[in-house]
Amino acid sequence: MENILAGMFSPEWFAALSGILLLDLLLSGDNAILIALACKNLPKHNRKKAILIGGLGAVFIRIICTLGATSVLAAPYIEFAGGAALLYIAVKLVTDHKGESHEEGDAPASFGAAIRTILIADFIMSIDNILSLAGVANTVPDGKWSLIICGLLISIPIVLFGAQFFLMIMLKVPALIYGGAAILGWTAATLMVGDKAVGDYLLPYALVLKIVFVAAVLGIGWYINHRNRK
Repeated sequence: MENILAGMFSPEWFAALSGILLLDLLLSGDNAILIALACKNLPKHNRKKAILIGGLGAVFIRIICTLGATSVLAAPYIEFAGGAALLYIAVKLVTDHKGESHEEGDAPASFGAAIRTILIADFIMSIDNILSLAGVANTVPDGKWSLIICGLLISIPIVLFGAQFFLMIMLKVPALIYGGAAILGWTAATLMVGDKAVGDYLLPYALVLKIVFVAAVLGIGWYINHRNRK
């Protein structure tokens, strides 16, 4: 306990904590959007349950990875592969309208499938969050673990309440689903550019890659949805 509390409340600790808070606000927003997209087709009585289970499960994954797998996540090609997987998930979420045209309870989207999507995709999207959190915490060696714990605790309400907020907005304005998918496409490109093996080669084209990924998600999503309506 002494090691965890060491270094707390020093000026350096508060400076690092403010940086972690900003990172959580910036990096947890797309996680919240992801959860909202994954839950949008569930029956109403299952949406909050899926957000709670998926959100807490995602935070648990962050804790495990932060404590024991930071070096693995920093390995070459991990972020590149994660970006590619997230690009696929973004298209899948924006084109998955199962149950939207039915009464509640009639052919609903799968609760289990929504949870699996949340956990898998949130793990992918949390790579940057985990590495950034560990990086900021390492600037205050004595207070590293207290900063990591605070950062993880702060991320819980941001993800859970953010997901409920974005879900409410998307249900009222379905066109915003494309906006959420575009953010996931942008995040996928960001992951690839940050990869330890190929990131240096992609960095000069980072903006172009992000625009291409966003356009790909929106274009493919619109085409599949348009074809399905026919």
